Amino acid sequence: MTISRRDLIKACVATGTAVSIPSGLRAQSASAGGQTVRMVKSTDLRVFDPIWTATNITADHGAAIYDALFALDSKFMPQPQMVGRWDVSDDMKTYTFELRDGLGWHDGTPVTAADCVASIRRWGQVHPGGQLIMARAKDISKKDDKSFTIALNEPLGILIDILADLTPPCLFIMRDKDANRPATEQVTTNIGSGPFRFNEALAKPGASITYDRNEKYVPRKERSDGLAGGKIVNVDRVIWDVIADQQTAMSALQAGEVDYFETPPADLYSLVESDPNLELQVLDKPGWDVVLRMNFLQPPFNNIKARQAVLHLVDQAAFMRVMYPDPKYVNTVASIFGKDTLVSNDENTGWYKKGGDLEKAKQLFEEAGYVGEKVVILDPTDWREADNASQLLAAALRKIGVNAELAPMDWGGLTTHRANKGPVENGGWSIFITAESDYSLGNPLASPLLLANGDDAWYGWPKNDEYEALRAKWANVESLGERKALARKMQGIWWDFVGDVRLGKYVSPIARRKTLTGLTGMPQIVPMWNMQKAPA
Repeated sequence: MTISRRDLIKACVATGTAVSIPSGLRAQSASAGGQTVRMVKSTDLRVFDPIWTATNITADHGAAIYDALFALDSKFMPQPQMVGRWDVSDDMKTYTFELRDGLGWHDGTPVTAADCVASIRRWGQVHPGGQLIMARAKDISKKDDKSFTIALNEPLGILIDILADLTPPCLFIMRDKDANRPATEQVTTNIGSGPFRFNEALAKPGASITYDRNEKYVPRKERSDGLAGGKIVNVDRVIWDVIADQQTAMSALQAGEVDYFETPPADLYSLVESDPNLELQVLDKPGWDVVLRMNFLQPPFNNIKARQAVLHLVDQAAFMRVMYPDPKYVNTVASIFGKDTLVSNDENTGWYKKGGDLEKAKQLFEEAGYVGEKVVILDPTDWREADNASQLLAAALRKIGVNAELAPMDWGGLTTHRANKGPVENGGWSIFITAESDYSLGNPLASPLLLANGDDAWYGWPKNDEYEALRAKWANVESLGERKALARKMQGIWWDFVGDVRLGKYVSPIARRKTLTGLTGMPQIVPMWNMQKAPA
């Protein structure tokens, strides 16, 4: 009889023992003391520049070591963070910002207005809202060492909301020497002004990443609220351990060798719930929409019929079953603006069919002139849910005669591989599966996935000028009713040209030891300040 690792874990729960974890991890845990928190994140941190990529783990890294001009509170209202005071001119075209006292870089130098200006300009190259600011900006410049201005050619009433947006890439402020490089080039240093310092000496990419409390950080005096207010660090050190196998990570959590597991397997939720020392907690209540991105630049998905074929192929319920078996954590979604946002709608959703429509998908591939070109699906094997979905997708495509091939890799590798715009013969790709915050999808000026401006769009590079003309109007629409009407028009066009395909929505609880408390629940970002660890 073959005993699976899952069976072994269940047996260990019953007997009160733990699966053996590498001795090095046990030794580090023992020597670190009660003020060290060990976390197993959703994936390995491969890219450290939170402007170069929109990956959430890099955004979490950015939130730890950098700071922001504004931050959203628990009601999603923007509040000053690095900014001490700000005002806007009577004509609503010139914003003046003054930095608060006590801001300093980890290298000992003070934060200046020049750093802020350079950071805004770099972020403005890649963030949809930042691009809007740059398009309307007449000038962004420093007044003195502590103050700077954003002068616009026309009013932009949502400017502060954009600066505070928590959809990656977020506006993290970097030193001007780092931010002065193009957004297409990665920053190679990890020197910020935030509440944690990156420990370069203990960094072991692929094994562990270490953050130490920044003892010189001066938090705001307001109480913590969402991502806003005082960022109080209550632990001395946080270590992100890379444990690719989810079941091994679960056993480490049970043994007390890690405190936090970001992506516990859905079929092991019951083990967490039955363990008196562990708890499931939903930090991101809006949840995540699973998104299938296609490469618009290369065959076969440079053909609209092929993209429409995939839209009809998808059986959302089947994809959710293989990703998250517990039905209480999943749902279907047919709106590009998410399942539960203020502008979610049902415009042009006639393609949605329970069980999908394989015959329609096959017909559309034929109309596209598909003749057996290889379709390469980037398959993140360390994100088990997406791995399952990728395999289901490949099987469904093969069933209708598509030459689908899986390209296994870890998520960190996928985040770099997807930047390749070339054909599959030269290492390019056709499809990959990702996820976006349902909250963020409610704002086409925030989510990169809602861009359709070709080479400037997010990976897959969808392009549709009619849709983009409507998206450009979003910033000038004031009432919710008008935004809902605009959203319906945008969605009608999107599902015609198929900017991407949605596979469903899920809510994913984290698992933690009950000795770890004070975690902040917000979409997109998992901050490490304010959390506390009690003695075991």
